Amino acid sequence: MPQLLMDLTPLRISAPYRRMWVGTSLSGIGTALTTVVVGLQVYDITGSTASVGLVGLVGFLPLVLLGLYGGAVVDAHDRRTVVVATAAGLLVVSLGLAAQAFAGVEDVRLLYVLVAVQNGLFAINSPARSAIVPRLVGLPLLPAANALASLSGGISMTVGPLLGGVLVGWAGYGPAYAVEVVMLGVALTTLVALPPLPPEGVVRRAGLRSVLEGLRHLRGEPVVRGTFVVDLTAMVLAMPRVLFPAIGAVLIGGGATTVGVLTAGIAAGSILAGVFSGPLGRVHRQGTAVLVSVVGWGLSVAAFGVVVALAPGPVPGGGAHWTLWPATACMVLAGTFDTVSAVFRTTILQAATPDALRGRLQGVFIVVVAGGPRLGDAVLGGLGAAVGEAGAALAGGLACVVGVLLFTLAQPAFRAYDARPGAAGHGVERGAERGVERGA
Repeated sequence: MPQLLMDLTPLRISAPYRRMWVGTSLSGIGTALTTVVVGLQVYDITGSTASVGLVGLVGFLPLVLLGLYGGAVVDAHDRRTVVVATAAGLLVVSLGLAAQAFAGVEDVRLLYVLVAVQNGLFAINSPARSAIVPRLVGLPLLPAANALASLSGGISMTVGPLLGGVLVGWAGYGPAYAVEVVMLGVALTTLVALPPLPPEGVVRRAGLRSVLEGLRHLRGEPVVRGTFVVDLTAMVLAMPRVLFPAIGAVLIGGGATTVGVLTAGIAAGSILAGVFSGPLGRVHRQGTAVLVSVVGWGLSVAAFGVVVALAPGPVPGGGAHWTLWPATACMVLAGTFDTVSAVFRTTILQAATPDALRGRLQGVFIVVVAGGPRLGDAVLGGLGAAVGEAGAALAGGLACVVGVLLFTLAQPAFRAYDARPGAAGHGVERGAERGVERGA
């Protein structure tokens, strides 16, 4: 059993990493809460799944522009300064969301603007935090650190959506947003305690030339590019969260509570994968592990679509039908597969990229990881409006599986990637193995 449980060594040996992990966990809970609450508020105002999907689309452009440029900013400045400044900006946005809710402003355009600004700040904040991790724990502990990050994300996505659904149903949108304000405020204090973290190596001034340098480096890293392609396939074709409001309102019932339960189901799977992530540090065929995990994600989403198709609708009195529980089980399984994939995709990227370029490559990574699901919101939102929410989930899950299988045939080098030194496709920056900043 101890070999199955997650490795806590990064938290024990590195006080700065421990502080950042706590701050990231708190801000993650607040962000997950807001994602659900914004979706519910937009659906409440418009009654349209497509309008909920548009929330993801309006956040995509800032993610693309500031994800790429923000990575160059991360590589040009002290990463602690970047993390703290963007975290403060996210706090201001959360104050704006709370203010519009308390004021009773029912204008989806304002919500779209706030979501766009929030995503732009996140597109800079996330690459900075990810680029810091190898400096704080060292390369050998990256799988353990990324499993801890996945556990943090799972907890955030479990507590946040449940809390958001309950708060909206009990107290309304204003109090729900206010909870995020408190969490982001506390998180900011933990991030301020990080030590200075200037980039190592040759520092380039942030700008187009710096961005292009990062893209040229990516062009020479086919395995890293493969992680992006596989994740986009999964998220664009088979991210079902945009379907949850309509499923809670019409197909299964339960309203906001059902939305929170289904969203938290994905996160619960992430928690399970994180808690029992001990064996992941011993997996060397990391490319194959990514492919198998993404196929599992697609099959789980397709099974979710089948369960939803069998749901007869809300029970008398407006409660949820019992099919909510097998539907949630499918989401738990999907979350487990997605977390395993994320651990290895992140490890491959961090290990194969020099410190001086990590911000820019992490910027591309955040465009893919955060932008993909938002594009998926638009794709499945439109598909749900055309063929129904159950059909959209089933078709998206099966399309994901087919896409990954085609990629496997086209890119055998990715499937053969082995993380051990000297093995096929292995790439590690030796300098990062030596420099571990533990702090006080």
